[in-house]
Amino acid sequence: MVEPIKINEGFKNTDAGVIPNDWNAPVLSEISNFENGKAHEQFIDDKGDYIVVNSKFISQEGRVAKFSKENLSPLAKGDIAIVMSDIPNGKALAKCFFIDKDNRYTLNQRIGCIKPNADMDNDYLFYKLNRNKYFLAFDSGSGQTNLKKSEILACPLALPPTKDEQTAIATAIKNAGELIKQLAKQLIKKRNMKIGAMQELLKPKEGWLIRHIPEFINKNDGIKIGPFGSALKKELLVSSGYKVYGQENVFEKDMSIGCRYINKEHFTKLKTCELNSGDFIISMMGTIGKCMIVPEKFEPGIMDSHLIRLRLNNDLVDANYLLHYFTSDALLSQVNTFSVGGIMAGLSSTIIKQISVPFPPLIEEQTKIAKILSDMNSEIEELQMKLKKTQMMQQGMMQSLLTGKIRLTKTD
Repeated sequence: MVEPIKINEGFKNTDAGVIPNDWNAPVLSEISNFENGKAHEQFIDDKGDYIVVNSKFISQEGRVAKFSKENLSPLAKGDIAIVMSDIPNGKALAKCFFIDKDNRYTLNQRIGCIKPNADMDNDYLFYKLNRNKYFLAFDSGSGQTNLKKSEILACPLALPPTKDEQTAIATAIKNAGELIKQLAKQLIKKRNMKIGAMQELLKPKEGWLIRHIPEFINKNDGIKIGPFGSALKKELLVSSGYKVYGQENVFEKDMSIGCRYINKEHFTKLKTCELNSGDFIISMMGTIGKCMIVPEKFEPGIMDSHLIRLRLNNDLVDANYLLHYFTSDALLSQVNTFSVGGIMAGLSSTIIKQISVPFPPLIEEQTKIAKILSDMNSEIEELQMKLKKTQMMQQGMMQSLLTGKIRLTKTD
């Protein structure tokens, strides 16, 4: 039995969803005109004056573009281009691009152009159309989706009663979008600054030493890889006991995730693979440079065969200094050199033993360098969190404003 839609007082149910009583729910054909694009293949030229608005251009937010010598299907400022065709479960279907300049863009085939009427706020309509659920419902997930002109124009839209309210909503969403762009630019700048700082701070200097990884390790421990073969068969895993740590912990730098365990008897047999606080662990597969230092507090357990463990001599090397070196281009360059046939499928104890690390002889200087880079990492992480929160805020704002749950202007 289908649950009836709960409609709050002051709202009504329409083809465009539940909206305020004073809002309208026209179909797209009632508030805009539509044009199809044209094929530009024979006019493509890197020196062309016109940007070809095609599926890739729209899906990449305008970052990847082709140019045409001819403007076969001119677009005007305020027009909305929409992708009409995509593969099953693709990310481009019904994705829109807002035209910001006259005489600059030309519309390619299988891309539609929506020209809003004069009583419409163009930005508001863009936000309503972009990846609208009505269009996505045409994707069966099993074959190429090709939206027809008639299907696009039949899209129902929730519409405030005045253009002023449309504009107020669009402006609020756009302002949040501008903040997201600013934060994204700041993040790129911070990351580039850190790359530059790493290249300078980790570059060998007069008086520095260069040592291979085994020289940093406590002699009794060596380089240890987690258990191979039958030691960790699925049937030996239990619901609780001693935890089995893997790459996911290193990738997320979080020892709390994961739910694989072995019993005490099995743990005793594999005790040489046990992890201790302060251990330096490295992922063998995937992105090179993924490593972490085991924190003071974590569930007792062992590492699996996808991890390498180093127990460092802390009188020779600062673990955090080594952590930053493992994320540097210098280390990646060495690993690529040691890899068989130039193809690097992952790390191994053999490769680890060949890696040499330049470092200042004084632990205090290593620690100072590590702190500078760690502080930069903290700034980047803080900015990433701020960006993520702003993106979530914009999504919530769009959901509330574009459905009338929150009003920005008073209506008669």
